Order: sequence, then C-alpha cells, then structure tokens
Amino acid sequence: MPDRPGAAYRAYAALTALAAPAIHAHVARKQARADVPQDRLPERRGHATKPRPEGPLVWFHAASVGESLSLLDLLDRMLARRPALHALVTSGTATSARLLATRLPDRALHQFAPLDTPGPVGRFLDHWHPDLGIFVESELWPRQLAEAKRRGIPLALVNARLSQKSLRAWRRLGATARHVFGRFDLILTQDDATRARIAELADTEIRTGGNLKAAAPAPPADPDQVETWKERLAGRPAWVASSTHEGEDAPLLEAHREVLETFPGALCILAPRHPDRGPAIADLAAAMGLTTALRSANQPLAPKTQVYIADTMGEMGLWYRAAPLVFLAGSLGRAGGHNPWEPIAAGAALLFGPNVANATGDYAALFEAGAARRVEDRHELARALVGYLGHPEKQQALRDAAASVTAAVDVDAFATDLLALMDRRP
Repeated sequence: MPDRPGAAYRAYAALTALAAPAIHAHVARKQARADVPQDRLPERRGHATKPRPEGPLVWFHAASVGESLSLLDLLDRMLARRPALHALVTSGTATSARLLATRLPDRALHQFAPLDTPGPVGRFLDHWHPDLGIFVESELWPRQLAEAKRRGIPLALVNARLSQKSLRAWRRLGATARHVFGRFDLILTQDDATRARIAELADTEIRTGGNLKAAAPAPPADPDQVETWKERLAGRPAWVASSTHEGEDAPLLEAHREVLETFPGALCILAPRHPDRGPAIADLAAAMGLTTALRSANQPLAPKTQVYIADTMGEMGLWYRAAPLVFLAGSLGRAGGHNPWEPIAAGAALLFGPNVANATGDYAALFEAGAARRVEDRHELARALVGYLGHPEKQQALRDAAASVTAAVDVDAFATDLLALMDRRP
C-alpha cells in the first residue's frame, strides 16, 4: 500500500507547527493550574528533566490515569525478563504523573509527554532515542508516530479499541488514516471487532490481545491499615461511593439515607474524585441531616458517623478492601464513568450508573458476564445496596464473575510479542 500522509495529515502538521507558540502557552497555563511543579513544566516542550538510562529503553505512552494503570503489569513483566531494560512512561495529566510517582517500579521513570509540535517531538526523541515505542489505546499523536517511524523505532499500539462510529470518522480521512495506523509495526486489540475494523485502515500486523485494563494490578494499600479498618467496620453495613464528581454527591447521599431506613447503622465512605471538595460535601451532608467525619481533618469514625468523607489522595485501595461493595461514580453525571477494573482488582463488588461513555466496552463486558450491577438512578441504587448489604453471597457472586473475566487476559503473551518486536530493530 502506498505510504502517503494524506491531505488531512499535511494540514494537521502545518497548523500545529504554525500554532505551536499558542499551544505551548495554553498547556503551560493548564499545567500551572494543575499544580505541576515548576521544574517539570519544560517536559511538555520536549526538554527532559532526567538523564536517559544506559542500555535499551522502552517508551510507553498513555493518555491519563486509567491507561497508565493498565500498563503497569505489562511493564513489570517486560522489565523482569530483561534485567538491562529500562522504561520511560509518558502521560499528559498531572493526576497520572502523581499516581505514577508512587506506582512505577525500579528502572522506570515518568515524564510528561511532548506536545505534538515539531520542536518538542524532535527534542524528546533526540534525548531519549527509545528502542521501542508502545502507545496505549487511542492516544495517537500523528507527528510523534511519523517522526519515531522515520528514525526506525519499532512502534506498537496495545489495548486498541475502535468503535463503529470511530471507524466511520477515520474512513473519512482516507490516506491519513492509513498513514497514522500504518506507522505501527504491531497492533494488539481488545477484541475481534476492533481487529476487523483496524484491518480496514492499516496493512500491518494486527492481533486480538484482550483488555489490559482487566489485568491491571489493584491500587496499593497498607495491610495494617486494611486490617485496622476491617476491625472498625466489623458487623457494620458499609459501602463506598468512589470518585464522585460535583452534582453526584447529593443523589448518592440521598441513596444512603434510604439505606439507613433498612440498616440504621450503615456507613457510606464517600471518596470525591477531587479531594479538595471534601469540606463542601461535609456541609452538604450535614444540611441533609447526616452525621459526617472528614478524613483530611483527622476526624474519627464514630458509631454515629453515617458518612465518612475520604478526601485524601492515594487511599482508594484501602477503601476498596475495607468495604468491598463499591458504587463507582462519574456514571450518574456527565463525567462518562471511570475505569471499573481498579476496584474489581482490589476485590470489590461493583455497581455503576448509566453514563459510562468513557469505557462503554469495559462496562458492557462486565455487565454481560454478571460481574457488575448497573443502576439507573439513586432509588435503584438504594434498593441494590440494601439487597447486597443484606446478602453477602450476592456480593460474592459479582466478585466471582469478575474474576473469570480478568483471568482471560494473558499479559505474558503481550510481553513476549513486544520484546520480540524490539528485538527486530537492527
């Protein structure tokens, strides 16, 4: 197949080059608002803030938190097989950078991804010169792919998923779509439907590999803290409202008030997506007549506490294990849902709302396997919570079904294929 970039790619390349100063300034302001440390701001312009490790280097690129988490197990296995190998992980958000700072293993480091403009991409590749580039899901930056390919760096796309709607959009780009997907030497898709769709766009090696997010490791937790909290909650009906967004707290608190009618001693552990909202949620709950405690203020959990507001960072693994019945928020409002595999990996029974556009395939696979429960509104959530809190065996049925789904992903096969691709480089 002729390798022509296409008119859309040429227009993209020209416009991003022309608009580079404005793009750089906009992203710098955005990073500053997200409290990115001043000394790391240059990374988005391709200026490395760490030296390149000696020896072979694999470059992983992921968009944000969910994609970053999905690659951790794969990264661990590749590093375990090659003691001389190092890994560079790039992402675009401050949240993912903070998370990866605590989760990356030895011989792995994080940098913010270079902007897809000429200067940053060139400086990034000049400094890091990776031996393999692995892009996760749909995070496709045309200039990065083209320039890496021009330099002879093998490229893989893993965990790829392409809906029928997205396929129609890519088809309209014609030669540009073929050029972008054709930069990859290997594409591993989440399912057979995606493999067939991408095959219409790229004459390259495409195989179904499964969903890496399903095999992602559980969020960490201090075992002593887990045991302490299990003891505190012993005999008490408890559930977690995880990663709530503004506008979701009120209906979730209303659902908990309905739960209290059946279980007067029930506890809701409410963990906002943005912890700085904790005090406002405490005020809202108090106005609704609920007794609260705020973790950021070190307020103790008392027998009379009805809502414990977990407004801290990095503790979701603790709450998922201590009270493993979870409603994953972001699915009642407009956020579009969050990664469902993280609570499942920690052993939680999962409930979710109707708005999960960010991970439609993930939720559909879980729902079809009987591994998660969908609820349409706060009233249905309250009824579901009462049912699961009153029947622990129903919670366990969700967990068992989820385990069968996650066990189907062969991460070792991913590692084998990707290391073999790296070894092809002259």
